[in-house]
Amino acid sequence: MIKPLSDRVLIKMKEAEETTQSGIILTANSQEKPQIAEVVEIGPGKKVDGKLEEMSVKKGDNVIVSKYAGTEVKYEGVDYKIVNQDDILAVVEK
Repeated sequence: MIKPLSDRVLIKMKEAEETTQSGIILTANSQEKPQIAEVVEIGPGKKVDGKLEEMSVKKGDNVIVSKYAGTEVKYEGVDYKIVNQDDILAVVEK
C-alpha cells in the first residue's frame, strides 16, 4: 500500500457521470473532469514549529480537490493521485 508522507493525501478520483439528470448520455469528450475524490490514505501531518499539525481529513472522506492538483500514480492497476492537504478545498458531507 502507498503511505503518503508529511501532509500529503492519497486519493482516488470518483468516476464522471455518464448521463445528465435529464437522461442525456454524454460522450467521453464532453464529460467534465471529476473533482470529487475519496481519501484512501493520509500522511502523519506536517511539522510546524516542532509540533505535528493534525490532518483535516480522514480515510473514507469524500473531498473536492483543485482541478489540476497532485501527482497521478498507478499502483497495482488502480489510478490514484497524491495531493497536498492544501489542495483539498472541501469535505463533502452526506
